[in-house]
Amino acid sequence: MLKLNLSDPRAIELAGLSGTDAVWLCTEHVPNDWVAIENQIRAARIHDVDCFVRVARGSYSNYILPLEAGATGIIVPHVASAEEARQIVEWTRFHPLGKRALDGGNVDGLFCQLPMDDYIRHSNEEIVVVLQIESPEALENVEKIAAVPGFDMLLFGAGDFSHRIGKVGKMDSPEIVSARKRIGAAARKHGKVAMLPGLMAPLPELLEEGYRVFGCGSDVYGLGLYFKQRVDFMREQFTGLPPAARPPAKSTYA
Repeated sequence: MLKLNLSDPRAIELAGLSGTDAVWLCTEHVPNDWVAIENQIRAARIHDVDCFVRVARGSYSNYILPLEAGATGIIVPHVASAEEARQIVEWTRFHPLGKRALDGGNVDGLFCQLPMDDYIRHSNEEIVVVLQIESPEALENVEKIAAVPGFDMLLFGAGDFSHRIGKVGKMDSPEIVSARKRIGAAARKHGKVAMLPGLMAPLPELLEEGYRVFGCGSDVYGLGLYFKQRVDFMREQFTGLPPAARPPAKSTYA
């Protein structure tokens, strides 16, 4: 899965051309509007790429809009209890699993051209709901969260978790490794799929722990590396020139 912060649908198309299985969009940390999200989801569908939208913590509508726009699923951040997990299932699943309000007039219901029984069945069986575990409090409840029926995946939010325990980015610290293993075990025990935002250990080890879905990069990180490499390359061409002919150094935060 590739994470995309840029809202241009062409970024999705580039990801699709790369051969990725899925893209991860975001409304939690990225100021995407719903029209942009809808166009990105549409671009993913054109390239037969699954599309997940990490929603902002909030109301029922925040969770439903990407599903009605045709997303494969949603990622709900900062889930910390089984009660929250049950609420999310109730909001995102139709009867008999939940109490999601019925529409069918959007792309997920083929604009009222899909028989209602098929629409409900597909939404309950094929749409993926991912809950993100990213705090010590969530870790303490992860087995209870994983036992809640009606959702599909657990995502270990390792970045926020490392921040919360005062070990930012130290993915090989014993506390983070232990948390990763515990989340994987909870998912495996309760029939959920475990996901990581990246390869935090050798792949065979992660597979043994139960992880099956992996982030493998992002648009902004990739572009940033490429742009810096090109600018550094050009600056190297000036190293043999007199100082007056060289471009001035530029602060990252200027």
